Amino acid sequence: MASTAIQPSLALSHRPSWTGTPEIYFSKTIDNSRLVKVEDPRRVREMRQFGIALGCFFLFVMAYAFQHFKAIEYGYRIETVKSQRDGLIELNHALRLEEASLRDPERIDRLARSLGLESPQAGQVIRMDLSLREPTGPEVASMAPVGTVPAR
Repeated sequence: MASTAIQPSLALSHRPSWTGTPEIYFSKTIDNSRLVKVEDPRRVREMRQFGIALGCFFLFVMAYAFQHFKAIEYGYRIETVKSQRDGLIELNHALRLEEASLRDPERIDRLARSLGLESPQAGQVIRMDLSLREPTGPEVASMAPVGTVPAR
């Protein structure tokens, strides 16, 4: 294994001493203070057109991005309102069921009897259906017998 490795002292001695022609750099000062830049009208027109085209492209991209993000925002708003609507529909259904249970005539009768009320006797009920009577003319007021329920 020692025979295959090159020793450092031998590696330096085999390097060629001539590496080519030496490169010499001279420093030269350049004075550009007297130069005047001549503007090319064609180049100015091209740059102006390029700037306008780039501005229009930027505006189109911004308009597209604005619409895209507004569509996403409206989608979230729609989903929120739909979930609120579904909750209100469920609440409405529950309230209708509660109303139906509270309007149950048997329940009302039980509550009335627990408060000490009784069913009306014959002649105590006066129907107020005006649709059954045919109007005979204008009426200012009418006296009808009123029945009372004795208190216990």
